[in-house]
Amino acid sequence: MSLGQKLAKRTDWALPAAALLCAAALQVSGFAWVRLLQDRAFDVFQQLRPREYSDAKVRIIDLDDASMTKLGQWPWPRTQVAALERRLQEHGAAATVYDIFFAEPDRTSPRSIAASWPSTPEFSAVKDRVARLPDHDALLAATLKKGKAVLGYALINDRNDAAPASKASFAFGGDSPLTYAIPFQGAVVNLPVLEAAAAGLANVGFPPDPDQVIRTVPLLYSLRGRLYPALSIEALRVAQGASAYMVKASGASGEFAFGQRTGIVALKVGRLLVPTDERGRVRVYYARTAPGRTIPAWKVFEKGFDRSAIEGTICLIGTSAAGLKDLRVTPLNPAAPGVEVHANVIEQIVTQDFLARPDWALGAELTYLLVLGLLLLVVLARAGALWAGPAALAAVAASVGLSWHAFTAWHWLLDPVLPSLGLIAVYATWSAVGFVRTEGDKRRITDTFGRYLSPKVVEKLAKNPEGVQLGGETREMTFHFCDIRGFTTISEKFDPHGLTVFINNFLTPMTEIILQHDGTIDKYMGDCIMAFWNAPMSVPNHARRACEAALKMHERLAMLNAQWQDEAKAKGISLPKIEIGTGLNTGPCVVGNMGSTLRVDYTVLGDDVNLASRLEGQSKTYGVRIVIGPVTRAQTEDFAAVELDLIKVKGKTKPVNIYALLGTPDESEAPAFRALAVKHAEFLAAYRAARFDSAAKLLKEAAVLGRPWHLDKLYHLYEERLDAFRAAPPPPAWDGVFTATSK
Repeated sequence: MSLGQKLAKRTDWALPAAALLCAAALQVSGFAWVRLLQDRAFDVFQQLRPREYSDAKVRIIDLDDASMTKLGQWPWPRTQVAALERRLQEHGAAATVYDIFFAEPDRTSPRSIAASWPSTPEFSAVKDRVARLPDHDALLAATLKKGKAVLGYALINDRNDAAPASKASFAFGGDSPLTYAIPFQGAVVNLPVLEAAAAGLANVGFPPDPDQVIRTVPLLYSLRGRLYPALSIEALRVAQGASAYMVKASGASGEFAFGQRTGIVALKVGRLLVPTDERGRVRVYYARTAPGRTIPAWKVFEKGFDRSAIEGTICLIGTSAAGLKDLRVTPLNPAAPGVEVHANVIEQIVTQDFLARPDWALGAELTYLLVLGLLLLVVLARAGALWAGPAALAAVAASVGLSWHAFTAWHWLLDPVLPSLGLIAVYATWSAVGFVRTEGDKRRITDTFGRYLSPKVVEKLAKNPEGVQLGGETREMTFHFCDIRGFTTISEKFDPHGLTVFINNFLTPMTEIILQHDGTIDKYMGDCIMAFWNAPMSVPNHARRACEAALKMHERLAMLNAQWQDEAKAKGISLPKIEIGTGLNTGPCVVGNMGSTLRVDYTVLGDDVNLASRLEGQSKTYGVRIVIGPVTRAQTEDFAAVELDLIKVKGKTKPVNIYALLGTPDESEAPAFRALAVKHAEFLAAYRAARFDSAAKLLKEAAVLGRPWHLDKLYHLYEERLDAFRAAPPPPAWDGVFTATSK
């Protein structure tokens, strides 16, 4: 075995093994984007199998749009809130929980309204009487005190001196939970009179994941050395009549942390135990929106409202109204009311239906990845990539299947993503190494020819790289030359950089059209494009494809002209209309890879190639856009075209009939063009028969018919010839041939 073969053999193993180790490293890295991939997989599991809803005696009293319409826009007067509180108390609510905070005095209170009145005798007479009326906040406080109300506040990261009151104590075993609870720097609290009246106070917020999805909710927070509860567990505490929380952390009795500070383990409120992650968070296991759980607030005020819908329930007062901006993203709903998150947390605590990521999950995932990855490498080495493919797919399917089974059977969250991606990476890397080694020639062909051959040609050459060699073949082809007219004058309008940008903006769309019509770009010569059809890959009807491309290029140029004129106007410069001349010719030539052993170009050689170039030059002489040769015309007889002349181009001894391509086959059927074609043919017949007076009359008629195709210069040229021939008639043997003196 040669040294190169030994190195190749080692590479076959080394890179896939490195891919496996990278996947293992990512598995344990803890990178945020890795966790996000895992979380999104778990989101899919929830979407496929959400928590089964069962009535946990949790109700959402929804301040929805209909309630705003029926009961008044938010914020309501505190008297209206008090009325809602009374109704819920009268219907036997176990606790009323406000996903709302009341940080400012009610502006509709009599004293607040009176303060805004002017100090005039008329108002002064009643100001004192109005100011002595009951304060709305005091009325709400009195109502709250009669029930079991939990008010929300907001912990914030902006430092301030505010701190919520505490309605319950925290006890803990093991390490202090303050070390692990999510910290905040300040708070937005309720009015003192309302805080004092409430049975419970709690934080309403929950920080989202980096992608703004609410997947976990902390059950406790810290602020300046004190613990504060989340709205969900405070609601459960108040509903149960409990007075304290018990927090279990690493180092507590029965918890084996082997000397490590592993964080919070669980939180107990009343009779309910809630397992948490190390920071005191619970992963929300969402149920789909259930009928009966959500009650619009306006219905509570309806006469005859069913008491049983509220009796013994925890009532969460929140809003789904879009204008109040309390919509959150959850795995099941991209615009869920925030209060629904609290409801889901309470429900799963009551039903003890939790999602869990076991402590051993990471180790199991890593072991699975490494064992299956190594086995896959062995299979690849023995059977090759083709036969190892099913094995890799089976391993990935097993990874996803085991994760799904763990989720549905035990509500465990085991990552299906990284093990699957690791196995795919091993297989893909092995395949890529083989591909790079065996397909090097194909890549070289693509890199070499991809910029100037059509994609189909590149694909053919890539499949047959041995065809790229010195030599060629003779075949019939269609050749294309186009050039910008008056380029020297146009170039004076630009600096070197601007001229480069302009040329690129011209060549790019023109090239795209040629390639889209199965053409091959031979070369760019300044502002000139040389292209051909029917090589290296056969192109049926290549003359037609070339004519279609030429017409499309002129059509696209008209659009570019409008764009360039607008840009020039914006820059305050004058830019002439850009025009191009095109020459097309069909005939035999030699085509192939020509050059030296050091450099090869795929190109064409032959007289008909040169004629195409000459025809492009004659487009300016005759004032037409596209000039085509006789064979091209013979193969595109249904296109709209008229004969221009019988001409000897420079460097040629034999005359050829040349034609102006004016339009597509559809345009050739138009009555206007057919009339032009007939009259033009009659004119040429009279001209070549030396019947110059008759030809002059026919010329005028044809010129009128040809105006839609801008043939004025063509007919003016013939008018000058007729004048010259009438002044000095040609010899009797004259055959109508015109000899061009310029290219």
